[in-house]
Amino acid sequence: MQLKCANLFEQSAYVGGTWIEATSQPNDTVVNPANGEAVGRVPRLTAAQANDAVSHAATAFDEWREWSGRERACVLREWAQLVKAHRDDLAIILSSEQGKPIHEARAEIAQAANYIEWFSEESRRIYGDNMPAARRSQRVHVIRQPVGVCAAITSWTFPSSMVARKIGAALAAGCTVVLKPSSEAPFSALALCVLAENAGLPRGVFSVLTGDDDTLVQALVDSPQVRKVSFTGSIETGKQLMARCANTVKKVSLELGASSPFIVFDDADLDLAVSGAVAARFRHTGQAAMCANRFLIQDSVHDEFVRRLAGKVKALKVGDGMRDDSQVGPLIDGAALARIEAMVAQAVSAGAKVVAGGQRHPAGPNFYQPTVLTDVDPSMDICGDEILGPVASVMRFSDEAEALRLANQPRTGLAAYFYTSDLNRSFRVVEALECGVVGVNETLVFNEVAPFGGVKESGMGREGSHYGVDEYLDTKYVCIGNVG
Repeated sequence: MQLKCANLFEQSAYVGGTWIEATSQPNDTVVNPANGEAVGRVPRLTAAQANDAVSHAATAFDEWREWSGRERACVLREWAQLVKAHRDDLAIILSSEQGKPIHEARAEIAQAANYIEWFSEESRRIYGDNMPAARRSQRVHVIRQPVGVCAAITSWTFPSSMVARKIGAALAAGCTVVLKPSSEAPFSALALCVLAENAGLPRGVFSVLTGDDDTLVQALVDSPQVRKVSFTGSIETGKQLMARCANTVKKVSLELGASSPFIVFDDADLDLAVSGAVAARFRHTGQAAMCANRFLIQDSVHDEFVRRLAGKVKALKVGDGMRDDSQVGPLIDGAALARIEAMVAQAVSAGAKVVAGGQRHPAGPNFYQPTVLTDVDPSMDICGDEILGPVASVMRFSDEAEALRLANQPRTGLAAYFYTSDLNRSFRVVEALECGVVGVNETLVFNEVAPFGGVKESGMGREGSHYGVDEYLDTKYVCIGNVG
C-alpha cells in the first residue's frame, strides 16, 4: 500500500491507551480478497487482555462521563476532521483488506467522517425533561445519563462507517467503548483508532481488540462491567449474544441479517427503477444487509425491466477494487464464493433461469459475475436471509396485495425499496411494509441524520441520528418532594 501517512496502517491492537504489537505468539494474517496476498498481521489477544481493556474502560468512564457535551464535541469534531484529511489513505486500507472498489471505499470514509461529525454535534444536545408533578409540593425531572462501558462488535461489510456509527454515538453519550472489529478487516478500525488518539481522546476511553472473534466476544459479553453490547452480524450469532447478555441484563442493539425486497409497480419510471436496482443490489458487491435481495416486478413491466436490468448488469466492470474503473469487487473469501455458487446452482436446478452472469469471473479466485436470475421462487435458498453477493433474483407479482405478501414473507425486516408514481400507493405501501427503512423511488437512503435498523429478526435498536445516541443513554426519573 502506498500511503501518504504510513502510520495509519497499524498492525497492533489498542488496549487502554497502549499499542500491543504482534509477537512470536500466535497472530492473524489478513488477506486481500482480490489477489490473495497478505495485507498484514495483527496480534491474537487473549480473554485476559480483553478483560484488561474493559477494566481500563471502566476506569476511564468515571472521568469521561463528567466531560461536558461541549468538551466531548471538540474531540469528536477533531477526529472527524482528521478522517476527512486522510480519506484517500483510509480508503486504500479499506479496499486492500475488504476488496471494495476504491470509489466506494472513499465514499465510505466520507460517511464515517459524517457520522463522527454528526455525533459531535449531538453530544451537546442530550436533553432531559421537566414534567408537571402530581402534587403541588413536588417537582419532577427526567435526566439522561450514559450507560457505562460498551462493547461494539462489527462486521467486515462496512469496516469504517459501521465503526464510526457505533463508536461516535457511544462517545457522544459519555460512554467508553471496547471494539472488536471483524478479523477479516481489522485495519480500517485500527486506522480510525490512530486518528482518535491523535484527536485527543483520553486513554482507556476507546480500545480496539484483534484476534479470535469467539474468544474476545465471549469475554466482552460475559463481563459484568460491560453494560451495553452493540452487534452487527448474522441472525444466529446475534441470538446467541442476546441470550448471553441476559445473564447480566445488558442493553443490546442488534443489526442482523435481511432479505430486503425491491418492488417495481407497473406505473414506475422504469429507467429510474433499473438504475436503482443496479445500485441497490450490486453496490458493495452485494455484500451488505441493506442491499436488495429479492426483486418483485409487476407482470406488465416484468419482461422489459429484466431486459434493461440484464443489459446494465452485463456492462458492470469487475476487478480489483484498487482499479479506478472497477464497479464490482471480489467476495470476501473463498467460502463466500462457494456459498453463492451453491445457491445459484440450487436455484437453477429448481427452475430459475440465468439471464446474466451465473458463474465465476476470471478476475480472480474470489470474483463472481454480476448475475440476474428470473423465474425465482421464494422457497429457493437464493431468497434466504441475505446472500451477500452480486446476484439479483427476480420474481413476478400481479397486484399490490401480492407484492406486499411476498415482501413481508421473510422472518427479517431491515430495508425495503419500491418504485411507483402513485402518491396514494406510496403511503399505503410505506405503512404496510414490515421493515425499519423504506426507500421510495430511491436507494441511496442511508446517512448520519436518519435512524438505521430493522424489525422482526433483523434486530433491535437504531444507529445514526439522535436515536442512535439514545441507545447509549439511561433514563433517570427524579422526584423532589416537600418543595415550598
